Amino acid sequence: MNVETMSLDRMPVVGALHEFDTNSGNVLERLVFNHRFAMMLVCALATVLLGWVAVTRLSFNASFEKMIPSNHPYIRHYLENANELRGLGNSLRVVVSVDDGSIFDPKYQEALKKINDELFLTRGVDRAGLKSLWTPAVRWTEVTEEGFRGGPVMPDNYDGSPQHTAQLKLNIARAGIVGRFVGNDFKSSMIFVPLLSKDPETGAAIDYRALSHTLDDLRSRYEATPGVKIHLHVIGFAKLVGDLIDGLVKVMGFFAIAALIAMLVIYGYTRCVRSTALVILCSVVAVVWQLGLVALLGFALDPFSVLVPFLIFAIGVSHGAQKMNGIMQDIGRGTHRLVAARYTFRRLFLAGVTALLADAVGFGVLMLIDIPVIKDLALTASIGVAVLIFTNLLLLPVLLSFSGVDPVAAQRSLRSERERAEGRGTGVVWQVLERFTTRRWAVAALGVAAVLAGAGLMVSKHLKIGDLERGAPELRADSRYNRDNAYITGNYSLSSDMFAVIVKTPAEGCLKYVTLVEADRLAWALRQVPGVQTTIFLGDAVRQITAGSYEGSPKWLTISRNQDVLNYGAQQASVNNPDLFNNACSVMPVIAYLSDHRAETLDRVVAAAEAFAGSHAGTGREYLLAAGTAGIEAATNIVVRQADRTMLFYVYGAVIVLCFITFRSWRAVVVAVVPLMLTSILCEALMVALGIGVKVATLPVIALGVGIGVDYALYLLSIQLAQQRAGVPLEDAYRHAVQFTGKVVALVGVTLAAGVVTWAFSPIKFQGDMGILLTFMFLWNMVGALVLIPALSHFLLRKAT
Repeated sequence: MNVETMSLDRMPVVGALHEFDTNSGNVLERLVFNHRFAMMLVCALATVLLGWVAVTRLSFNASFEKMIPSNHPYIRHYLENANELRGLGNSLRVVVSVDDGSIFDPKYQEALKKINDELFLTRGVDRAGLKSLWTPAVRWTEVTEEGFRGGPVMPDNYDGSPQHTAQLKLNIARAGIVGRFVGNDFKSSMIFVPLLSKDPETGAAIDYRALSHTLDDLRSRYEATPGVKIHLHVIGFAKLVGDLIDGLVKVMGFFAIAALIAMLVIYGYTRCVRSTALVILCSVVAVVWQLGLVALLGFALDPFSVLVPFLIFAIGVSHGAQKMNGIMQDIGRGTHRLVAARYTFRRLFLAGVTALLADAVGFGVLMLIDIPVIKDLALTASIGVAVLIFTNLLLLPVLLSFSGVDPVAAQRSLRSERERAEGRGTGVVWQVLERFTTRRWAVAALGVAAVLAGAGLMVSKHLKIGDLERGAPELRADSRYNRDNAYITGNYSLSSDMFAVIVKTPAEGCLKYVTLVEADRLAWALRQVPGVQTTIFLGDAVRQITAGSYEGSPKWLTISRNQDVLNYGAQQASVNNPDLFNNACSVMPVIAYLSDHRAETLDRVVAAAEAFAGSHAGTGREYLLAAGTAGIEAATNIVVRQADRTMLFYVYGAVIVLCFITFRSWRAVVVAVVPLMLTSILCEALMVALGIGVKVATLPVIALGVGIGVDYALYLLSIQLAQQRAGVPLEDAYRHAVQFTGKVVALVGVTLAAGVVTWAFSPIKFQGDMGILLTFMFLWNMVGALVLIPALSHFLLRKAT
């Protein structure tokens, strides 16, 4: 920012256009204001075209692959072996429960069969991996005098008769699937539904919203089945994302509420209908352009990027308020509306561009996070910030040069300015702020800030990475999804939180005695970790089959050294449990079922698995972490932990560079940045107090708060330093800065907060968390700027350098 331009806040009053030199100003000003009609026509055409693109091509969806850090070693290991690890990736669990009776009711089994068949035919389902009581892949085995006997759990030609029902009960007991595919209370059974990454017919990504609606339709139809009262409980990434996208559609209603609140705030400040309407209009146009460009580039809105239009709208309104305030003051002094618009453009364009660059920094550093969905959010936001330069820094002054402002509102603005100068009305507040330039008040303010920073640092040490709650923390605790998750967790022995270590060997290597023994040791090591319910791997099935081959004797419940015995055991295991190893017997997962996916549980499991892999890897044998839902989440937590401090380092580094270029004084940089640092510390403490962990959804908050929060310092300090460099004492320079932009800085803080506070009422919990945190940061950054900038200036900027 060229601080000299900020000294132009009191330009000559020009009441008639013929008194003004239209060739004055820089090249950009002349290009914009000497061709106002062309400028408006171009913007109108762009709005219509991009609005049409947004309406016709923009979609809501999410991709499983985009939600995970695809470049992390754990995820690479999983993706490289995904075809060999069916059931450990993207899948659904559909539990069908009955209110009265049990699963052995023939009407229940008839409904279960129909549900199974419909899921089998649903687009996007990996049909070969689907499992339930009605699929032949779920089998029973027993040892007899003649050897092994077995077959599908569901009897052939099942007709619901007492004989077939008795056979089904016996088969379930022999299969050992109670707690896995059958509820512990025999009042429910599970359908396991693995999903493909792409629709095999179209090659397009699975439409999770459509799939979720299919499941909801299935639920509503079968829960109304006459004669038997059943319920469907559905969990899995696809259902979670579907519910999130449905929540996003509801959240769009908050956009209208945010616009209404912003309109009331702006109108309450200006009491001018036309200027308020234009500020809101230009901010809405910015959102339309952003959504159109996002659709044009082939992106879709997902649960994270859908929040960006709210931010762009709020930022646009805040910058628009600055432009409107300057024009209103000039018109109130008697300046022609076109000249007033050009004066304001000269004063604030470079300041606005610099502030938007700081906003862009807050978004841009998110590109450092190696999670595609966050990179998409950063790109979407960057597009929005670029659009604001055209709509709110160029188009808005042009529109105001035609409409002007209400003369009564302009005169009211001048009276308010005089009241501030004389200490009457709201001016009392600004006189109080001016006292922070004195030693006594400055020491008190910095002392309170130091105490808050110390307390905040102590509390923020308890900040956790990852999820801190059971279920899906993205949704409210009372959401249907989390109620379904609670039911399944309470009635099944094995959770859906699976952490798998991939044991990789040459072909046929997983059947070697040494490999099975080492995998058994790994499973034992994982079982000792608090939070691990149990483990499953090929060796468990081999043991059972070996003992069964010797009349079920417990002494043969072991991993034999005889290769023929191992080969036979694996061959039998592949019939009932084909997911325990691949066809080439080169990939064998050791699966740990966890009691939850909270951060500390995952950390313990990862530490135990990595320690074992580091000390037991042998020739021709690798232990690759990690697959399964919990393994993917563990990788995500690791990426978030690494990006957390790195992101803050870069965002503060970029803001410091921008401030140094703007102010050309390291002392001024310290004055501008210290309030931001205090807010960041207190925000982390607030996250601890609210039980919010650092994860994909909350990681961007602090970066955004810093990037947007520095706007306050840019406006206040630029005017203050310009005055000081002209020889004005600090007290008078800060008073002048407060009189010129102080009220608008407060207005900006309230407007930004109003744009995001509505998120707190979202049905999506992580959006509510982001709304609370951003509201806190916007308001606290405003208070910190108004109080700490004069206090720090007393010690560092008594004389401007």
